[in-house]
Amino acid sequence: MDEYVKNWEAVLNKLEMMVSAVSFDLWIKPLELLEFKNGSTLVLGASSPTAKNQILKNQADKLSECILDVFGEGVGYEILDQNEKQEYLKDTVVVEPAVEAREEHPNKGMFNSKYTFDNFVVGKSNQFVYAAARAVAEHPGQKFNPLFIYGGVGLGKTHLLHAIGNYIHEHMPDLKIMYATCEKFTNDYIESLRSNKENETIEFREKYRNLDVLMIDDIQFISNKTSTQEEFFHTFNELYQNNKQIIISSDRPPKEIATLEERLSSRFTCGLIQDIQSPDFETRVAILRKKSQQERYLIDDEVIEFIAEKVDTNIREMEGLLAKVYFFATLLGKKIAGIEEAKEALKETIEKKKEDLNPNIIIECVCDYFNISKADIVGKKKSKEIVEPRMIAIYLISELIDIPLISIGKYFGGRDHTTIIHARDKITDQVKNNIRMANTVKDIENMFSGYVNK
Repeated sequence: MDEYVKNWEAVLNKLEMMVSAVSFDLWIKPLELLEFKNGSTLVLGASSPTAKNQILKNQADKLSECILDVFGEGVGYEILDQNEKQEYLKDTVVVEPAVEAREEHPNKGMFNSKYTFDNFVVGKSNQFVYAAARAVAEHPGQKFNPLFIYGGVGLGKTHLLHAIGNYIHEHMPDLKIMYATCEKFTNDYIESLRSNKENETIEFREKYRNLDVLMIDDIQFISNKTSTQEEFFHTFNELYQNNKQIIISSDRPPKEIATLEERLSSRFTCGLIQDIQSPDFETRVAILRKKSQQERYLIDDEVIEFIAEKVDTNIREMEGLLAKVYFFATLLGKKIAGIEEAKEALKETIEKKKEDLNPNIIIECVCDYFNISKADIVGKKKSKEIVEPRMIAIYLISELIDIPLISIGKYFGGRDHTTIIHARDKITDQVKNNIRMANTVKDIENMFSGYVNK
């Protein structure tokens, strides 16, 4: 019985390579194997009547071909919609060995199967962090512990964490792994306290400390959360002292995370800190080509280079623009997306001119990026959490909008031109010499198109 379940998984793997990603995710992947009836018929349950009709109309031949390849001659299939499935199960005793014979592995489903080392495009900007992630995956707890990865939005930090998880799950399936965002860790901790039950706190600690590998994504959000930092400090110590692997990602290095306790910052720096930088043009082109192959997009090389030139920091945004071009071309009935379709599809996204910007838009973007209020950024507060965003906003306005310095000062509570010059020059210097600041500024600039004519 187990054998036919494995064979059905092989059929799905073949189908995934033969149909579009959209068709596979919507119709094929949700198919449920109900029974291998009489050793000759696969009884399949579709998610809806629409799904059943779509498969029979558009994918029937491919499904038959894959079943023939895997199961051999004489094996057919039958697809039931939801109502038909219920009637079928009433009259049939169906044994489900996949559930009864195999315990669900605790790591299964935790990691995105698309995020692997094989799917990660390596270039000059990320070759060292890739090598470190690979070493940790192959020797958890033995090399680079903790591994702290930092870089701007959309550069591949989460991809690498999932790649490590997928590798360990495949090659060391008995290891216990936990992947969680900082927000989830915080919420789980708050929930354990809210219940006022000792066993809830014990369960929380067992969940995060009885592990072989702990991954925390976006640790910068632990800033200003004193009790959560205290709990994570003890969690970190427990794992570290037992040679358990700890992997942390952030948008900035430990010393630049505001209000991070010194003892926690010290723990983060006792292993390997590795930054992931913005990809160069050649790497961006390679990433987009890889994405096209994975999604089976038919896109002209000129389009890929066009997108790679327009977006130079955020990989996630690049891939989104690629999908937008392909979708636009299919709507026009084009077999291959060309440069004209690309320019038309993206004109509202990346062709916006800087003159459409104004100081208020820039200030709004900066406030949203740092999650602070406009009253704070233009007011008199001098805490680091406010001063740095204020200087970044001043820098961007002076760089992108042709207005006098004294006019910029009026947008920030009437500050004089010497203050504006100081802020501008300081951020200018940091953009040139500090990768984190350069990435932050680029991330904010990438937000502008969504705010123009909002």
